[in-house]
Amino acid sequence: MLILAATPIGNLGDASPRLRELLDSCEYLAAEDTRVIKQLCGALGIKLHAKLFSLHEHNESERIESLVELARSKDLVVVSDAGMPTVSDPGFQLVRLAAAEDIEISIVPGPSAVLAALAVSGLPTDRFSFEGFLPRKQGDRKRVFGDLQSERRTMIFFEAPHRILESLEDAASVFSPDRKASVSRELTKKFEHTERGTLKDLIEWARTEPKGEMVLVIAGAEPTSADPESLAALALQMASDGMRLKEAAGELAKAHSVSSSAIYDAALRLKA
Repeated sequence: MLILAATPIGNLGDASPRLRELLDSCEYLAAEDTRVIKQLCGALGIKLHAKLFSLHEHNESERIESLVELARSKDLVVVSDAGMPTVSDPGFQLVRLAAAEDIEISIVPGPSAVLAALAVSGLPTDRFSFEGFLPRKQGDRKRVFGDLQSERRTMIFFEAPHRILESLEDAASVFSPDRKASVSRELTKKFEHTERGTLKDLIEWARTEPKGEMVLVIAGAEPTSADPESLAALALQMASDGMRLKEAAGELAKAHSVSSSAIYDAALRLKA
């Protein structure tokens, strides 16, 4: 079978007894970086006996067939550098092929930066969307935020420390500076910290150049009722960021319970 195993995201104490037992006894192990899993096992006092395979974003496509073939007759453990494999980490293609080949897939759950940041954000947790890593280029980031402008669920993003200020500024320009948000850094580690407030507040905090891997959590849009004319300008703004005007009108119509054709027609009038 294929066994997906979550590893600590920072604190070694979060390595579960099941994970320790699995790493100590497994014969075959696919890891995002074999050096990292060796370091983890050494820190946990585990002598790794498994045959190791590297499985990362650059080789997953060509390696999955041989790994799936191995999993037909043996137990193959899959880990990423931290957290759950397949979640913004390698493994998705492997799992998809294994499922298509009717190979049993099991899970050893554990720490998750996504859920940890959501839980401590102080923002609604009943419905949320995980959006992965934000694009590096500003134009691409703004398009991502623009596509989510009417999203009512709490949104979660991964970001690097040297881009967190720029990403917060882009988010504020799209969602408004008053949108509630949080940034968690160094989760489960000694200097773990979560900053909460509006996007404007977080921009000021980010100017202090905080360090560590970041998880950005942004509140969803508040449900509002609006007239087509006021939404038309927003539709044009979304269109300028790369979305088709009809698609933008449709998204806004769904979010505000207003006729999409009325928004579209009003946008055409404004554009003329």
